[in-house]
Amino acid sequence: METRTFANPAAPQWLEVPENLCALDAVLWPQGTQRSADGEITISGQSVTELVSAFGSPLYVIDEQDFRARARQFKNEFPTWGVSYASKAFLCRAVARWVKEEGLGLDVCSGNELAVALTAGFPPEKIGFHGNNKSVEELRYAIKTGVGRIIVDSFEEIERIDSLAEDTPVNVLVRVTTGIQAHTHEYISTSHEDQKFGFSIASGQAMKALLACHEKPTINLKGIHSHIGSQIFGTEAFDKAARGLIVLAWTYRSETGSELEEINLGGGYGIAYTNQDTPTPASDLHRDITKAINQARALYDLSPVKLSIEPGRAICGTPGVALYTVGTIKHLNLGNSKERTYVAVDGGMSDNIRTALYGAQYTAQLANRVSDAPPMLSRVVGKHCESGDILVHDVYLPADLRVGDILAVPGSGAYARPLSSNYNYAARPAVVAVNQDGARVIVRRETLTDLMALDVDTTR
Repeated sequence: METRTFANPAAPQWLEVPENLCALDAVLWPQGTQRSADGEITISGQSVTELVSAFGSPLYVIDEQDFRARARQFKNEFPTWGVSYASKAFLCRAVARWVKEEGLGLDVCSGNELAVALTAGFPPEKIGFHGNNKSVEELRYAIKTGVGRIIVDSFEEIERIDSLAEDTPVNVLVRVTTGIQAHTHEYISTSHEDQKFGFSIASGQAMKALLACHEKPTINLKGIHSHIGSQIFGTEAFDKAARGLIVLAWTYRSETGSELEEINLGGGYGIAYTNQDTPTPASDLHRDITKAINQARALYDLSPVKLSIEPGRAICGTPGVALYTVGTIKHLNLGNSKERTYVAVDGGMSDNIRTALYGAQYTAQLANRVSDAPPMLSRVVGKHCESGDILVHDVYLPADLRVGDILAVPGSGAYARPLSSNYNYAARPAVVAVNQDGARVIVRRETLTDLMALDVDTTR
């Protein structure tokens, strides 16, 4: 990308000034995104102004064909592996049906996610059930409906499954922590020792959990599961984790004489939110992780195992775009030649808390028109009563930005709607799926009536 210098000391060093503020960086946007002849962004042929006019603002838009293409790519790049979509990234019944139709499995993290999947007609035997504190009711529901795998996360859960199992032993994987420190934010790094998930290999708890499952006739221990974190680039951390899991499998065989059938390496594959991010191609992931697994397996003379992964963000993140309408614009002089413009939109931390929660970086673009105005260092903020209500920390927008313009934030397909809230009694936006045939609501917009229905006035 060609850049030009722009002396604004308030800008972070990594933030480049594009030669063309309205150009679309293909790696950041859904595959079906372009600008029309009049300069408006279209997603799979649907214009942003028409989408906002028809469905309101703010609005989540997801390119169905791009979602399907990325799901298909993972299945094709990992032909002998099990590939399951991590539904925590974004789930609704339409998405569950897309995943089913593309031939992937599905991971859920709660009884309610399981219910959504089942009501969408997803085969229960292709579902894995995660969670570090599954209730008795959730486990009973999972066992009764015949989910394919329960990923156990505590000794209490092993006992709960033992007490609930009926005639057929319950298939389980044991979630372990490998001690690998993935290079990502602390809140989304999930395989170091000091955190809530899984059984530690280093402490010996992982082997104790495997043996506890092995000894119970009500449990059919299939293998081990590891998830080292989220938004990870490169394959080094996955390679190290894979080798650690093979050593654990070898130790288990030494203790029991039995071999584990499955190793699940979880998800966490990063996407590009800004032009400083460099995602790892799925083909590279497959090549490097398979090589690490096979080398370690040969070293310990282990039989072949069924390998699995759980991409979520890597499938649904980039196909999703959030649309906002500009409400106010404030130009600030911060002194020492530092200037910044605060652009307030009609959403905020209630519809995407990732920036406020752990400093996630996003970008934004003027979406309803093009402009050749000079660059203006901007901070896109929401309308909530919090100074930390920020959507995009730093981005260059055209200096002629005006109230009523539409901003598009790419990379909003994962963890925006699932982490949304009703802070300040905000009604959560609709989710609209687009393709060449048109646009349709797959999750409707909340209304004040919806929110008031939960408010029980006991004084009447």
